[in-house]
Amino acid sequence: MTDISRRSLLRASAVVGAVGMAFATPAAAALTGSRTAIPALVRRGRPQLTDGVQSGDVTGNQATVWARADRPSRLVVEVATNPSFRDGEQFEGPLVTPRTDLTGRVTLTGLPSGSELYYRIRADDVGHASLSGDPVVGRLRTAPGAGQDLRFVWSGDIAGQGWGVNPDLGGFPMADTLLDLDPDFFLCSDDTVYSDGPVERRVPLPDGRVWTNLVTPAKQDVAQTLDEFRGQFRYNLMADNWREFLARTPQINQWDDHEVLNNWYPGERLDDERYRVHNVDVLARRASRAFHEYVPIAPVPSDHDGRIYRRIQYGPLLDVFVLDMRSSKDPNTDNLEPTSDGGVLGREQTAWLKRELRRSTATWKVIAADLPIGLLVPDGTEWEGIANGKPGKPLGREIDVAEVLSFLKHEGIRNHVWLTADVHYTAAHHYSPQRAAFTDFDPFWGFVSGPLNAGGFGPNELDATFGPRVAFEQGPPRVNSSPAEGGQYVGEVAIDSAIKALTVKLIDITGAVLWTTTLPAGKQ
Repeated sequence: MTDISRRSLLRASAVVGAVGMAFATPAAAALTGSRTAIPALVRRGRPQLTDGVQSGDVTGNQATVWARADRPSRLVVEVATNPSFRDGEQFEGPLVTPRTDLTGRVTLTGLPSGSELYYRIRADDVGHASLSGDPVVGRLRTAPGAGQDLRFVWSGDIAGQGWGVNPDLGGFPMADTLLDLDPDFFLCSDDTVYSDGPVERRVPLPDGRVWTNLVTPAKQDVAQTLDEFRGQFRYNLMADNWREFLARTPQINQWDDHEVLNNWYPGERLDDERYRVHNVDVLARRASRAFHEYVPIAPVPSDHDGRIYRRIQYGPLLDVFVLDMRSSKDPNTDNLEPTSDGGVLGREQTAWLKRELRRSTATWKVIAADLPIGLLVPDGTEWEGIANGKPGKPLGREIDVAEVLSFLKHEGIRNHVWLTADVHYTAAHHYSPQRAAFTDFDPFWGFVSGPLNAGGFGPNELDATFGPRVAFEQGPPRVNSSPAEGGQYVGEVAIDSAIKALTVKLIDITGAVLWTTTLPAGKQ
């Protein structure tokens, strides 16, 4: 793929500006790399975009782009291979209304694979098509073709544990590191927002400094209404450098618990004085609607339920299997049930995963899991995660994972790695039947990275059922450390098209590579 530096994009933005482009506010310099806000050219009576632009679920010839307007209007997208938009193609998008909080997604089709593309979105007045708002520009890279390398990053956990948008640090400090890495796409592994995480304006730090949060009405209390859930997503987009990163980088998003509330499961009844709504299923439906309104997730064919699990085919080298381990999750118990109840994936998703893994012809299969396989994740005296602390045969949710691992072995499906965030530190784990109580699987790697902008925790203990071994781990300097103190992590995956090898790097908030390994295709 064509490599483009932030400096060259600054030059490109100048060209675009010469033909009447304007960038999003309040971070109007979103694609310049300058960090300096340039006021948008607001025209009285013309609709404007309010929260930047995003792209997601990009394949070799298709992408989904997103924007939000300030009034009912129609979204229109132009796409070109050059920043001046010569010979660009135009796509007419939906009419955005208050029904979707004025958000809209547009599916771009017929794109050239392995290409760096510019897109710009504008809002057209409903009654007067000639009244158009100022377009906002973004950039994406389509999935590579044969002979092209690829590189992506993953992390999760955004604006959690009271660490929100800090204007003194550009928004989210880790976003600057992500911008410098300039990946082909970003896999957000979980907790895209913290709907149960209010923030305070000032938080004292142990070294005498003060962390400063932007505070909005939605972030002053837990989310319960649909508009309060929407406000969680609007809040994150107030981070200038985060909005800049999203405009430059396609996403693949999955959700976990904090999009609704901590450690939730279907059918749960809340006993929490902060909540007026005690039926978690009601909260989950509202959160899911807000998630689909604000995240550039591609619609899944033949699905009318807002399904989150899906396969993203990213060229001949990579398929990403995005799991939803939350929507079918069983209640948190001691997790020692002797038979499977589909309590982490559900029977329908498990059948889908097996079917899609069998169909995949990509060299590498990345299984994006919103819960780690072998780490102990407690919920009080019970277990929130997959592992249960008993080193013997699979029990509880472990049975569902064992079924998938055995399937991979018996189908001869190699070159799969599992990626997650969730536990707020970074680690590399190698799983082997030679060390395991359960042996009907092939060795594989699982990698953990995060948080992106949340409290640091861990490391967690490992459960021996699947024979994990810690190859590397690093946690924060203290429990619930702020992003200003470090303890924020991102992982990077690169696949070499010539030798088909996959390289993983674990990276801290300074951009330093803490640990790396290269996995040859066909052997793990």
